[in-house]
Amino acid sequence: METLDAIMPYIQIALSILLVLAIVLQQTGAGLGGAFGGDNFSSGFHTRRGFEKTLFNITIVIAILFAASAFFILAIR
Repeated sequence: METLDAIMPYIQIALSILLVLAIVLQQTGAGLGGAFGGDNFSSGFHTRRGFEKTLFNITIVIAILFAASAFFILAIR
């Protein structure tokens, strides 16, 4: 248990970096034009396909792993 307690902060750091990168890589499709009155209605409704869908699913998995590791750290202390 001592080694797991020592390794978990590094695992959380790695997961947090991966999560930030996955979120930054995603494109919303909504540009700055919507803030200035441009037509922003159609940009919010699109189907994710290909790499965009894969990246979205990977982001969800990394977020769940990050939350689970945080709860695990709370449980072992």
